[in-house]
Amino acid sequence: MSATAEETPSAAPSTTPGNPILEVENLRMYFPVKSSGLVRRTVGHVQAVDGVSFQVEKGTSLGLVGESGCGKSTTGRMVTRLYQPTGGAIRFEGKDIAQTKPGDLKPIRREIQMIFQDPYTSLNPRHTVGAIVGAPLAIHKVVPRDKILPRVQELLEVVGLNPEHYNRYPHEFSGGQRQRIGIARSLTLQPKLLVADEPVSALDVSIQAQVVNLLQDVQKEFGISFLFIAHDLAIVRHFCPEVAVMYLGKIVEIADRDTLYERPHHPYTQALLSAVPDVKQAAIGGRRERIRLQGDVPSPINPPSGCRFRTRCQFAQEICAKVEPPLLQIGPRHKVACHFAGELGAHPATPVTMDVCGVDAQGSPVPGATPVEQLNKPGFDDRWYDLKTQQFTGR
Repeated sequence: MSATAEETPSAAPSTTPGNPILEVENLRMYFPVKSSGLVRRTVGHVQAVDGVSFQVEKGTSLGLVGESGCGKSTTGRMVTRLYQPTGGAIRFEGKDIAQTKPGDLKPIRREIQMIFQDPYTSLNPRHTVGAIVGAPLAIHKVVPRDKILPRVQELLEVVGLNPEHYNRYPHEFSGGQRQRIGIARSLTLQPKLLVADEPVSALDVSIQAQVVNLLQDVQKEFGISFLFIAHDLAIVRHFCPEVAVMYLGKIVEIADRDTLYERPHHPYTQALLSAVPDVKQAAIGGRRERIRLQGDVPSPINPPSGCRFRTRCQFAQEICAKVEPPLLQIGPRHKVACHFAGELGAHPATPVTMDVCGVDAQGSPVPGATPVEQLNKPGFDDRWYDLKTQQFTGR
């Protein structure tokens, strides 16, 4: 569906039905901050995740990246329902599981599994590998008890371990082997969605590629969808066709792999990518200029008004403090939350979001203006906002 130039920017984009297995919309997680003393009152909240929206297509992977403390792991734990969200929706195969009661989560556990970050603490040292990998089968009664061991041995072989080592304990394995055990455990119930929370960050560099390649093989063989959480942008680029960037509890940019890595539009994404070695530049004897951010990450207890990145952004203006930038779609598969979105070296001097937000260049409301609604929906539309013409266009 295409749009003519005469259409006003306030016209809401239409939605193209996709094939998502997971849709996360306006997801929030606030942790209470208690006072000291005998009577511990709630004096504030850590806004760990605040209004996150995205979707994961069936059989594909979405990478979730950002620096430590941005809310990546908290988001993953809410998707697996290890945390009860403060608000928002988590639609798995069309069903909202965000507020499902703990007693009703067992069927969901069969469909959504998690690979934990630390292979040294996520495996019970008192249990054998056979007991660890076979526990989900026994709990969910997927196979008869006498069939559990053969299934465990089969899974160990799938992840590249000796099936005869089922009676060994975790301390008898290396870090990479322990992570393979964790992967085998996550596959026992044949889930449809795997949340991989920093699955290789605790491993040696020499082992990381082996584990990532194993996950790719698992995805191809079983058709599993992945929410892949990491801070290593090179690994995410290798594994995920679509990537979302988080900063202080919010997604600031999300796009397909090539667009995000070659033409990032958010200043924070540009700064992150400037720290990644560029093989193409190195091949011609050049090097990518490093963008160094000023200041520290603000506290999630009292985040900045408007844009949360504005306190560290060289392009910040008055509107950034007054109006929170929407996650605006600016291409077929590209969204960015920035009033001054633009390619590196080509950020505009005036806000590109004035019309869609219904404000002037200083962020003050324009009388009679109608802001565009539903800009922060998960997924991509068949129409997007052209930054040059500041009009909606499309296919």
